[in-house]
Amino acid sequence: MILSDRSILEAVQDGRIIIEPFDQECLQPSSVDLHLDYRFLVFKNHTLGHIDVREDLSNLTQEVSANDGDPFMLHPGEFVLGSTLERVSVPDDLVARLEGKSSLGRLGLLIHSTAGYVDAGWDGQLTLELSNVANLPITLYPRMKIGQISFVQMTTPADRPYGSSELGSKYRGQEGPKASRYWENF
Repeated sequence: MILSDRSILEAVQDGRIIIEPFDQECLQPSSVDLHLDYRFLVFKNHTLGHIDVREDLSNLTQEVSANDGDPFMLHPGEFVLGSTLERVSVPDDLVARLEGKSSLGRLGLLIHSTAGYVDAGWDGQLTLELSNVANLPITLYPRMKIGQISFVQMTTPADRPYGSSELGSKYRGQEGPKASRYWENF
């Protein structure tokens, strides 16, 4: 069951769902609009011959910042990591879905490749996998609306929510965009 605007607002007011900062004007019929942070992780292309998922590749990206006077320019075919401005915390009986804004999708901006799912127990800023599939560069401004998050009620609370010690959750509590830590699976 997808939570309605009324149920989302009640959960935020009760502290079950945390969205910081929260602006009630961003509440949609069944979602909440989220905004873009000012930090981006840009890939240092052509520094490696290939990406080996077993290797720690934290040096493959570098952080850059944008501001209103100097927005981030996402070029055609480019892939970078960004994050939501908001910290989101999901209780152990809900999951969330992050989707792009349709108006931005109509311009060729994709905000995630595969990471649109937010597990029960998540807490932190959400990393965005930003891609430009258009033929022209797209300007990205800090604090612009970038996506929307909806919440789905689970049948029971999770026995092992994200962040449980036995799960080895890699990204709980993250601030800003975070590079892949997939290599830790090996």
